[in-house]
Amino acid sequence: MSVYRPLVCLFRHGTAARAWRTLTTWSPVGAAFNARVHRRLDIFHQNGLFGVPELSCVEGFEVVQDRALQETQQLVEEACRCPPGVQTVEIFDKLSDSLCRVADMADFIKVAHPDPSYREAAERTCINIGTMVERLNTNVDLCKSLKDLLDNEEIFSKLDPETRRVAELFLFDFEISGIHLDKKKRKEAVNLNVKLLDLSNQFLMSCHMPNRIEKRALPEHIHQHFTKDGNYIQIGGLNADAPDDLVREVAYKVFLYPNENVMHILEELLSCRDKLARLVGYESYAHRALKGTMAKSPGRLYSSEIVSDFEMMREMKTKLNPRNPVSFNNMACWHVVFYLCRFNIEPSLYSPYFSLGACMEGLNGLFTQLYGVSLLAEQPSVGEVWSEDVRKLAVVHETEGLLGYIYCDFFYRPDKPHQDCHFTIRGGRQLEDGQYQLPIVVLMLNLPHPTRSAPTLLSPGMMENLFHEMGHAMHSMLGRTRYQHVTGTRCVTDFAEVPSILMEYFATDYRVISQFARHYQTGQAWQLRFSHLVGYGAKYYSYLMSRAVASMVWKQCFYKDPLNRETGERYRREMLAHGGGKEPMLMVEGMLQKRPSIEDFVNALVSDLDPDFETFIMDSEG
Repeated sequence: MSVYRPLVCLFRHGTAARAWRTLTTWSPVGAAFNARVHRRLDIFHQNGLFGVPELSCVEGFEVVQDRALQETQQLVEEACRCPPGVQTVEIFDKLSDSLCRVADMADFIKVAHPDPSYREAAERTCINIGTMVERLNTNVDLCKSLKDLLDNEEIFSKLDPETRRVAELFLFDFEISGIHLDKKKRKEAVNLNVKLLDLSNQFLMSCHMPNRIEKRALPEHIHQHFTKDGNYIQIGGLNADAPDDLVREVAYKVFLYPNENVMHILEELLSCRDKLARLVGYESYAHRALKGTMAKSPGRLYSSEIVSDFEMMREMKTKLNPRNPVSFNNMACWHVVFYLCRFNIEPSLYSPYFSLGACMEGLNGLFTQLYGVSLLAEQPSVGEVWSEDVRKLAVVHETEGLLGYIYCDFFYRPDKPHQDCHFTIRGGRQLEDGQYQLPIVVLMLNLPHPTRSAPTLLSPGMMENLFHEMGHAMHSMLGRTRYQHVTGTRCVTDFAEVPSILMEYFATDYRVISQFARHYQTGQAWQLRFSHLVGYGAKYYSYLMSRAVASMVWKQCFYKDPLNRETGERYRREMLAHGGGKEPMLMVEGMLQKRPSIEDFVNALVSDLDPDFETFIMDSEG
């Protein structure tokens, strides 16, 4: 009780209110995320989703879909009669943009909208647009119009590098779809692709469905961690951040309980992928999927990396629970994510300093210092967003003006996917009138809702995820490619993860965190040595190449001064601005000012496996 006595005295003297205002004053962007949303009611001016008027009702999906398909037919005819030249690539990009603007938006709505009728309409649109794309990818006449350009060395050599690369990427899409096959096999390839679309959609929707278990089957004291549904408990994720072992165990066992129907879908999907890959001439689906990436071909994980991560987790488990030591054989699956993300952190100690508003202020400050970019909270129009707790941010550059929009769907809902995701809704591109088509993206997280007594408080793992996904968003915002086909994150997968993984390094650097981490009640500045916060084991095994590149960029360019504007501008100029419009290794070479060798990649990954790497560097310098 004595802890609260000074505060009581403040109230008696009438100064507590002044102290509270001073200590909890947030910037507009911080306040937008630390306060509950109060939307204005306007029943007479109903806008559609993302400002598209037709999408104010479910039937609008068919309208925008049919319009896109009609425009597609016109552009195909135009491309086929167009003489070889830059116009060929421009028409192809218009064609891509027309379909992607509908497909990408529908792809998001089908998993995120709380209304099942919207999700079903969006799903039908995705399938119809996807079917058209697969047919176009095996259209011989359309492909010929592109090959005529690439085969004309005189004309092709005069095109700018970005246009040449985009033309080659469009041809690559034809090739991996089986354009070289005879008519019968091309038709088979289209059918397999369409079947894959359907199976992928079924599997995706199944992944997002929660599992139920009777309340009486679970201890009552853990019910509060899950969603209640009558006599049942709904479990829609792994609850990987929960400090209670039992909560994680229950979530893991119930959420991942085997489902024969989903297993059948997955097996059929994998079989279909294999058939398609072999039909179009690849050894496996992995070889087809990795063609054109930095990795080039499938690789394998070395067991030493797994053992290193396990040893780190084992030590933490033993330290936190010495009465129940763990060995390699009894490290339960539901411990893995928790201990990979935890790294000696007790969330309840740190979370009060990581309110969502504080973290958004930190991102805003970081982007301002690195790129001259600010995040401005805007009030969405009625009907523009799919849920009342979605925030809209305008991304504005100090000299270039408005760069694009980010919609932030950050709070948990039972109906939304449990994964943290980035969605491109509209890609940026140069328009014929000289204007730039502004990119629009959505960031989706599953953060806890604010309570009556506190804003949303993030664990260090949640904060890292927020920075990671915002890295994807800024890749889209800062890109200024001529063609939308290669805008922002529309690049090879293992390079697309570089900006997001690089942001994780900023999220765990004490110099960055010290600028924004403050207690949501007291406003105390928090100065800690954060170098030990998160060990950078190669957690995303699918993106080892991205992690290696991000590690090199961080250590060679940002580590000494993570807030340096000149370095930030060079990073934007050399890497973020190009999207997929430039060969990935050329972007890496431009940023590092040398072409990294295989040994450089290996060393970057090995250094990240040591959680004390940065502590060692800092201690040796200080």
